[in-house]
Amino acid sequence: MSNFEIGVILPGVGAGIDLREAARHAEDAGLDGVWHGDHLGAPTLDVTVALATAAAATSRVRVGTSVFIPAIRPLAWAAKQVATLQYVSGGRLVLGVGSGGGPGQWAAAGVPYGERGSRTDTALELFPRLLAGERAEVEGSPVEVAPAVPMPPVWVGNASTAAIRRAARLGDGWFPSLISPGQLAEGTKRLTELAAEHGRPAPVVAIGATGALGTGVPSRAEIASGIAGTYGRSVEEVMDIPLTGHPQEAAEKLAAYREAGARHAVVGISGGDWPKQVELLAKVRAILHETH
Repeated sequence: MSNFEIGVILPGVGAGIDLREAARHAEDAGLDGVWHGDHLGAPTLDVTVALATAAAATSRVRVGTSVFIPAIRPLAWAAKQVATLQYVSGGRLVLGVGSGGGPGQWAAAGVPYGERGSRTDTALELFPRLLAGERAEVEGSPVEVAPAVPMPPVWVGNASTAAIRRAARLGDGWFPSLISPGQLAEGTKRLTELAAEHGRPAPVVAIGATGALGTGVPSRAEIASGIAGTYGRSVEEVMDIPLTGHPQEAAEKLAAYREAGARHAVVGISGGDWPKQVELLAKVRAILHETH
C-alpha cells in the first residue's frame, strides 16, 4: 500500500460530467479511490448505484462511501446493498459509515432521530456476520444475505467523541472531515488508547478534505466561507482547512495531516474544471510520495 492515498469525491449530477468517465479519469490519473456521499433529500445519486457504476468503469481504485448512513434503512436491506456493492466491485469497497444528516432526513426515512446512534452500532455489529453469509437476527427476524462477500473495511465518519468511540470499538478506520492537523492528532491519540482498551489494533486514519487547486478557482476565503455557512462554524476556525494554491502547497498541508496520523485523504472538489482538478490532485499525490 502506498504511504499516503488520495481519493476524490465523484462529481455531482449538476456538473455535466459522465460518472463513468469521471471514475476512469481519476483512475487513469493515478488517484487511489473514487467516493460518493449518501443523502436522502439532496439532489444526488443513490450512493450504491453511483459507486456500482464507478466500479464497473474502473479496475484498480477503491470505491468508497463518504459516508453511508445504514441506520436510515432497514438494517437487513442496508447489509444487502453493502454486500452487493462489495461483490460487483470485486472487493474494492471502503465503507465509510456515519449517522448524520438533519432530523428531516431521518423523518423522511421513518426512523426516529434519537435512535440514529444505537441503530448505527447495531448495523456495524451485524454487518460482519451478514456479509459472511451467516444467519443473524435483525429486528426480531432471522436474515441471511447472499452472496457472501469479504467484509469491507469500515471507516467511521465524523470527528465527534461518539464517532471516535465507535471507530475504536467497531471500525477499521476513523474518517473525520474538515478538521485541523492538531485536532486530528488529538483524536488519533484518543482513538489509539480506546482501541487498546478494547484489545484492538489502532484503526487507520483518513481525512475528508475540500479545495480547489491552481488558478481561476474559488479562493481559500470563499471556500472557507462556504464551509462555515454549511456547518455553522466560524470562518476563522476553518480558514486553513481548504486545499488551495499550487500542488506543492496542497502537498505540504496534507503532509501535516500525515504527520498527525492520517494515511488517506478523500478530497471534494470545490470548483474549477473537475478533470483538471483531478490531475492536479495526482500531482499532489506524487509530491507526497517523493517527500515521504
